[in-house]
Amino acid sequence: MAETKGKFDFAIDRGGTFTDVFARLPDGRERVLKLLSRDPQNYKDAPTEGIRRVLEEETGKACPRDQPVDTSLIGWIRMGTTVATNALLEREGEKTALLVTKGFKDLLHIGTQARPKLFDLEVAMPEVLYEEVIEVDERVVLRQDGCQLPKKDPKCSTGDSLEVWKQLDLEQVEKDLRAVLSRGITSLAVLLLHSYTWSDHEKAVGSLARRLGFTQVSLSSEVMPMVRAVPRGYTVCADAYLTPKIHQYLKGFTSGFKDSLKDVDVLFMQSDGGLTPMEQFCGSRAVLSGPAGGVVGYAVTSYNQMEKKPVIGFDMGGTSTDVSRYAGQYEHVFEATTAGVTLQAPQLDINTVAAGGGSRLFFRSGMFVVGPESAGAHPGPACYRKGGPLTVTDANLALGRLLPSFFPKIFGPGENEPLSLEETMKHFHRLTQEINSFLTVPNSQSEMSVEEVAMGFIRVANEAMCRPIRALTQAKGHDTSKHVLACFGGAGGQHACAIARALGMKTVFIHKYSGVLSAYGLALADVVEEVQEPCSLRYEPRSFTELDKRVELLSKRCHDTLCGHGFTRSITTEVFLHMRYEGTDCALMVTAAGYPSNAQSCRGGDFRSAFTKRYLKEFGFIIPDRTIMVDDIRVRGCGKSETMVMQPSTNACVCHVTKCYFEDGYLDTSVYLWEELPCGHSIPGPAIIIDKNSTILVEPCCEAHLTEGGDVCVAVGSDPHCALGTELNTVQLSIFSHRFMSIAEQMGRVLQRTSISTNIKERLDFSCAVFGPDGGLVSNAPHIPVHLGAMQETVQYQIKALGDKLKKGDVILSNHPCAGGSHLPDLTVITPVFREGISGPVFFVASRGHHADIGGITPGSMPPHSTSLQQEGAVFTSFKLVTGGVFQEEAVTEALMAPAQYPGCSGTRNLHDNLSDLRAQVAANQRGSQLVGELIDSYGLAVVQAYMGYIQSNAELAVRDMLRDFARRRRQQTGSLEVESEDFMDDGTPIKLRVQINEAEGSAVFDFTGTGTEVWGNCNAPRAITLSALIYCLRCMVGQDIPLNQGCLTPIKVIIPPGSILQPSMNAAVVGGNVLTSQRVVDVIFKAFEVCAASQGCMNNISFGSERVGYYETVAGGAGAGPGWNGRSGVHSHMTNTRITDPEILEKRYPVILEQFSLRQNSGGAGKYYGGDGVIRKLLFRNNVVLSVLTERRSTRPYGLQGGEDGAAGLNQLHRADGRVLNLGAKTSVTLQPGVNTHRTSFIIFSWSSDMTHLDVQRLRSERGSTVIFYNIDSPVKPMELDQ
Repeated sequence: MAETKGKFDFAIDRGGTFTDVFARLPDGRERVLKLLSRDPQNYKDAPTEGIRRVLEEETGKACPRDQPVDTSLIGWIRMGTTVATNALLEREGEKTALLVTKGFKDLLHIGTQARPKLFDLEVAMPEVLYEEVIEVDERVVLRQDGCQLPKKDPKCSTGDSLEVWKQLDLEQVEKDLRAVLSRGITSLAVLLLHSYTWSDHEKAVGSLARRLGFTQVSLSSEVMPMVRAVPRGYTVCADAYLTPKIHQYLKGFTSGFKDSLKDVDVLFMQSDGGLTPMEQFCGSRAVLSGPAGGVVGYAVTSYNQMEKKPVIGFDMGGTSTDVSRYAGQYEHVFEATTAGVTLQAPQLDINTVAAGGGSRLFFRSGMFVVGPESAGAHPGPACYRKGGPLTVTDANLALGRLLPSFFPKIFGPGENEPLSLEETMKHFHRLTQEINSFLTVPNSQSEMSVEEVAMGFIRVANEAMCRPIRALTQAKGHDTSKHVLACFGGAGGQHACAIARALGMKTVFIHKYSGVLSAYGLALADVVEEVQEPCSLRYEPRSFTELDKRVELLSKRCHDTLCGHGFTRSITTEVFLHMRYEGTDCALMVTAAGYPSNAQSCRGGDFRSAFTKRYLKEFGFIIPDRTIMVDDIRVRGCGKSETMVMQPSTNACVCHVTKCYFEDGYLDTSVYLWEELPCGHSIPGPAIIIDKNSTILVEPCCEAHLTEGGDVCVAVGSDPHCALGTELNTVQLSIFSHRFMSIAEQMGRVLQRTSISTNIKERLDFSCAVFGPDGGLVSNAPHIPVHLGAMQETVQYQIKALGDKLKKGDVILSNHPCAGGSHLPDLTVITPVFREGISGPVFFVASRGHHADIGGITPGSMPPHSTSLQQEGAVFTSFKLVTGGVFQEEAVTEALMAPAQYPGCSGTRNLHDNLSDLRAQVAANQRGSQLVGELIDSYGLAVVQAYMGYIQSNAELAVRDMLRDFARRRRQQTGSLEVESEDFMDDGTPIKLRVQINEAEGSAVFDFTGTGTEVWGNCNAPRAITLSALIYCLRCMVGQDIPLNQGCLTPIKVIIPPGSILQPSMNAAVVGGNVLTSQRVVDVIFKAFEVCAASQGCMNNISFGSERVGYYETVAGGAGAGPGWNGRSGVHSHMTNTRITDPEILEKRYPVILEQFSLRQNSGGAGKYYGGDGVIRKLLFRNNVVLSVLTERRSTRPYGLQGGEDGAAGLNQLHRADGRVLNLGAKTSVTLQPGVNTHRTSFIIFSWSSDMTHLDVQRLRSERGSTVIFYNIDSPVKPMELDQ
């Protein structure tokens, strides 16, 4: 950019607590300054104060605080700020109104309908950013070939053909906008469906709003013109909510300078790692402004262009740790969630884990636990002298790794005292006593010292921070050990060597300015201009001319903008195409860098080769014969900044020797001041290197080296203390818990990446788990609750059935209810893990995924009226999917088509997706098997299996503690240790439960005697379903994060009468048992324990299809209220947590129009704490389909507790053209025939929830039901055909 010789250049990172200032002086020297972001007694604005201090001290001229700063000596200012992030976290943005297409006023409240924390009964989700909603009666739909509804005049845009079904009524919009303005709201977000591709209606609203006086108008078609209404809606709301706050801050910042910085080049860091002019800095691109500077800083300073060794950025702060990866290019994501808000905008791929210096330390049920709770800035850690709890910082202080004498005296109530080692040790002595009292039980380890306890928490914290790094590397096919760990932030240097060693990394790099690297990164960052537009073209030769034309126009826009910022020769542009296989939902933003153009590509490069290679690496397969679609074109222009040369320092000496605690006990540890270390100097560990902003611990067997630039490069040696015995070590117990969970999580990421179906890849209807040699559950990632206990039954069945027939290279497929299956569409793939020299499997890994169709009497394989298992699709009991490493495609294809032999049934209607998803499940299992093998390689089989048992025992202990606590309270209140409850299915079948608790043992008998018999229908639930419901309920009632495994059921005896609805005969129909009865079992258990009122008690299963297409979804309802909380509206509850397809994707891929998706107001039941409202979902079909509805709670109502009202029952309706309204009942299948130009057929579903009240207080409300409504509008047509 333009030269600024002879002037001061400033790069400033304004964080939530501190503001870091990096200044380049006219003579080439550099200065670093750190000050409080808020200090109103001394200055109004921290960045302004930092600039003022540097100018005054370096020029010698007075620069009074009460006068504007002279800008004549300032070349440029670059800033990153957490203003937007903090406003989002604290919900302190501008009052905003949302204007949205009619029928979708609650779309952003419902979102994906998934809850963030699976086992939290109080569903805590951030509230929406807008205060009011205006619904606009307008509608644009995508045109579809074969649509049998009346045609409208098409409007063409970016490759899509559209139809305007309802014109915009600007007069009504004006009335609504004036009403909002009269209430003091001047910021407006506009979200109209399909505006990403046709924005005329949004632009008309925007022009009107600005004319009326709205000061901020954000249009979704301008903020981020990408398909998917929900994330685009969140993004435009964030923009309208945050941008005024940013402008307010910028106005205050510029007011501190002469002429408001008129002639100074002021740039701000965006979430994507690029700089943008101050006047273009907006809310939706500002949320990661602060962390992005750090990523740029380590990427530029740590990555060696010659060696090309990838780098992991490790930024450890007070409350959390950010990790990211750089391998020559910035890794971006285009949809990420911050503070509960999903933003659809280019952002650096930064993963955050709730483990930082302020993370709290707990000992729970025999396990060391770090976080996620944080001590925060106030009161802070115990050593801050403000009554705070023990934290990771305290553990480092207790071990001698932090030296109070090198810290400023800013602690205590008067902020004038040093760090308190005494306060820390007092807390640790108390905690150590608690731990040792637990360890006195037989067969446990010997007592621990205070130092061993502190070291244990450090090791657990390190393992927690390793998990996101493994997710960034191993889960994406990268070798973690081949990376450099670039550490920055104030706290990371104390943990870097240990984390690198745990991950197999050999090098840690810590930059000279690591304590202020975000600010330094701003000085190195490029100025970025990005433009993007939707496309909807096929990537094929006949589209290349159009693609090239659009790329050229977008590139010119970028180039012209950057020229206006003073760049000339240093401008580069990079083209990205947002590409996907036709018929899939997973798109990749692809660059053709390294893939030059050829005769079969567009001029921008060979994007087809780039896409297929990256798809293969990301997902493990390609689809060679499938058309590739281009959804969006993006051009990123960069104005390159100059790379700075560091100024080395001189002189070195050991300034102090202290005692630090390591695995070998206390060791003499040399202390160095970083600023006094000469370049080329080597420092063997153990050692501590200190500067003003950070502390680096060089551990034993490591050696630090000072580079020519004055940076620290640490060579990490191997750990000599690898040996671990089979006896219980509580610290290792916590570490193994993390490792086992990490394996299940990585299996899930592989399955999501490599699958092809909407159900698994987008709706996330799958689970992955690790099992012991006896088939007992060891670790289950928190995926779908209804799978939790059922998979264990499946694995154990295969062990009994196959025994010695299981060989290395075999993979088993099973879904039969008698073999632990839940229902037939849930296909479970099981892989035994073998070790050399051992005859039988040493572990098992398994994945269960819901396949959208496996045959049967209706499309979607979820028939409402099935009466036998054969009607529900293909059946597998112990099928060898892979034999000797060979995938048995022919045999499994034959099995998937086998249902066609039964009357009225079909084989699978989507064989391609079945086979692809089964291969994905095999790949996920293979990854799990590899990770289990690596764990055994590290510790030995005996140790790994021993800790498997200890982890299961730990879960058992947590459940026993919960039962004892409940029994004590129950005995004090009623004198009885027995509870019971009963609820009914819609057909009147009772589900009855009596629980007898043994307080002394912490055990219980769950007796379902009295439950109704097997039914003539499909609500029969295999035994495994009841176990899944039970393990879910126990985990929820424990109320803390524990390992989820078979140990949870060890204290439990379960009695289920054979022949009942909860243990039916082997050929009974069960498809509804998994999705309906499972929810009722949960309601009955929670009712017995009076935990919370009933939730919707149903998954609201909707499927439709034809011979060409099939679709399945579950629809949310309301969550039940509890003692102290209201139920959440429009969310999935209990045994499911699948996402719902975005409205725009639904209409783009399927013959349907979503006319309404909103909350069912006042459906949640009344009480002191009210149940969440259900939803209304209205579907209009555009073609002949068979629609199947499988629901419950249409006659029975969800219960309220302790005087709370019951929720409303659900309803499924069809509205006919002649005005008749038909109640479809809870379970039905209907053939819908729109008929050309004759009528419309719509389907609406209403859902519900429950509420609750404390005893002797007011009423608690219960959750209400869902209603499905079909409309036949226009002229009469022939009657509907109901499938029998």
